[in-house]
Amino acid sequence: QVRLVESGGGLVQAGGSLRLSCAASGLTSSTYVMAWFRQAPGKEREFVSSNVRNGRTGYADSVKGRFTISRDNTKNTLYLQMNSLKPEDTAVYYCAANAMEGAYSYWGQGTQVTVSS
Repeated sequence: QVRLVESGGGLVQAGGSLRLSCAASGLTSSTYVMAWFRQAPGKEREFVSSNVRNGRTGYADSVKGRFTISRDNTKNTLYLQMNSLKPEDTAVYYCAANAMEGAYSYWGQGTQVTVSS
């Protein structure tokens, strides 16, 4: 059974940093496409960043240059380093995984990130 557990969210002032973690079990993260999404109040869930098996990464324009995705396959863990945070980054952040690129089959429960101005 695949399980994704996010952690690392919290309250931070604008300009601050947070690092999110996503611990995966029931799958070998090195063989999966993994990604971060977020959902702000009253808005649809949106793509933030992805990390493909061969190390190729992708970012939403809104986070390029500020966020960095990485993974530690020895720990089966995905990370999202978030710097220069803005109030508009406030959202619940979700980790997702899938065996191939496309729709994601597995989702975590989310972790709240709140950026105060």
